[in-house]
Amino acid sequence: MEEETKTFGEFAISEEMLSAISDMGFEEPTPIQQMAIPQILEGKDVTGQAQTGTGKTAAFAIPIIEKLDPENKNVQAIVLSPTRELTIQTAEEFSHLMKYKSGLYAVPIYGGQAIERQLRALRGAVQVVIGTPGRVIDHINRGTLKLDSVSMFVLDEADQMLDMGFRDDIFEIMNQTSGERQTVLFSATMPGPILEISKRFQKDPEFIKITRRELTVPQIEQTYIEVRERDKLEALCRFLDMNNPELALVFCNTKRSVDELMTRMQARGYLVEAIHGDMKQIQRDRVMTRFRSGSIDVLIATDVAARGIDVDDVDIVFNYDVPQDVEYYVHRIGRTGRAGRTGKSVTFVAPREIYKLRDIQRYAKIKIAKTPIPTLSDVAEVKQQAFLEKVREVMNNESEDLERYLPIVEQLLESDGEEGKEVTSIEVAAALLKMHLEDEKSSMSEEIEELQPQPKVKRSRDERDRERSFRGPVEEGTYENSGAEEGMVRFRITLGKNQQIRPKDIVGAFAGECNIPGSSIGRIDLYGNYSFVEVPLEHADKVRETMSKATIRNKELQITVATPRPERDADDFRERRGGYGGRDGGHDGERDGGRRERGDSDRGYRGERRERVERGERGERGSYGGDRRTSGRDSGRRDGGYRRDGGYGGDRRQSGGYKRDFRRDRREREHTFYD
Repeated sequence: MEEETKTFGEFAISEEMLSAISDMGFEEPTPIQQMAIPQILEGKDVTGQAQTGTGKTAAFAIPIIEKLDPENKNVQAIVLSPTRELTIQTAEEFSHLMKYKSGLYAVPIYGGQAIERQLRALRGAVQVVIGTPGRVIDHINRGTLKLDSVSMFVLDEADQMLDMGFRDDIFEIMNQTSGERQTVLFSATMPGPILEISKRFQKDPEFIKITRRELTVPQIEQTYIEVRERDKLEALCRFLDMNNPELALVFCNTKRSVDELMTRMQARGYLVEAIHGDMKQIQRDRVMTRFRSGSIDVLIATDVAARGIDVDDVDIVFNYDVPQDVEYYVHRIGRTGRAGRTGKSVTFVAPREIYKLRDIQRYAKIKIAKTPIPTLSDVAEVKQQAFLEKVREVMNNESEDLERYLPIVEQLLESDGEEGKEVTSIEVAAALLKMHLEDEKSSMSEEIEELQPQPKVKRSRDERDRERSFRGPVEEGTYENSGAEEGMVRFRITLGKNQQIRPKDIVGAFAGECNIPGSSIGRIDLYGNYSFVEVPLEHADKVRETMSKATIRNKELQITVATPRPERDADDFRERRGGYGGRDGGHDGERDGGRRERGDSDRGYRGERRERVERGERGERGSYGGDRRTSGRDSGRRDGGYRRDGGYGGDRRQSGGYKRDFRRDRREREHTFYD
């Protein structure tokens, strides 16, 4: 018999932690969390084997935070991660879980970030340090990081650290800690060297192994669309109107999203209800009864609440949010195509989430085809055909009482039209059809029109250069209309490639000068003598005021709110088209992540081969103490390339770009963290 699933409330954790977990949208612990959290809370050493996307970070972060002493301002826990990317993501997770815990702070330290900022952070009260091995050793050698008070030590993705050659560094760091520490080790595989570390540094560890079940993907039509967050509701309505399903399921990642979407769809007149973990069982049962009976057409649900759904007649499943785990994806789409029926699924993907879709396809061994968003004319044609079919059914149904309507039609035929024109029965039918369809069309909001990409006028390089040469003062946009993604503001600064400015320089300056997390900075586009940077709306005033007085690499700059850019064709958002931020393709994300133009480009810049190789801070040896191991392991050979979601890359096999994994516990939302 399958063991009953625990809830977070069953763990011996505080109300503050439960509130933070709830804010993050987690409804119940994953298997690795169910098994690891109690053991770590009890102070036991743990060796966990779990694949990507199982919730490993929260599995050790939750109990570590619960065991911290806020009165003790020394470093009490250290987490080693193989790459800067993982370091930043882990720090973000800690920050959110510490949300209601006053006096607790976590700081990430890694190569590529200005060491002066890390020195300032370490001089303050920091209880948790998350870092890459090379930079941790550098701080130990400087005397800026002392581990004699560390009581908890975590090796995250230990096998990857060994593959990258960090074995000696790990041993050196662990030898700096007390022998009384609690040691937690997580690894996707358990080769001999990992077991050697466990034997040497752990005491009677509890072994936990979580393996993914063999994923069986139903034979249904699986597609995805690229869509901006603000346009998802419009796109969903179009698909519903196009497919006209008897029953449809819509999945969101959080309870809040479920409630918001239900309210907005009900306002549009759709027969829709929702279920999620905050609802009582009697409420869920009532909603499910209405769904099975067809009283409602659309059911919106979270993954956890949907486990109780047992309906065979679901025509289509919509992944309104990209699922947080590949198994969730399989479970979601498995709700359609049952009992020998055909089924469909459509996944809504923002341009910056394309990597998640690739990970789903890789792990589940499936192919998800891209499909276009239905146009207004597509929807109108389907509605027209549906209306005509309904008219035919009425005419062919002998039980329908048409006799009482015939006098009205005859009256129209007998009356003269304009200027005595004779009216035919065909014209009467056409007029009625026009009235019906135009009523349908007028009910659609103007916002739907924005989903249509505007044509992009291609100009030659000479034309673009001439235009730049004769431009007058730069026109300034507004926060609401700067050409950025929703919730962001796009700024223009007067420094670019010709001034040897790199993405990392911009991130370091904006984050350091404005005291905002580097992970919150969005897309960066570098041009010859200027650049564009996106920052969250809540930081826009601070960024504008602070950076107008700041410098980047000792160069003065001017900063203005950017003007809107022309809408891109959907294909322009593919990752092969470049763009530093990772939002629309990502700098150094994949091998073909951008164009190599030497001049200005309107699609972002990937950089020449030499620039890509050197981008990862190899020159930083001299800047922070000349540790050869640090610069090699923490730097460009493995971690090059700035990404939107918070780090500086990390796969030595792909020109410095980050090898992205589908991590439920790290990628599901944009965090901020103590910096």
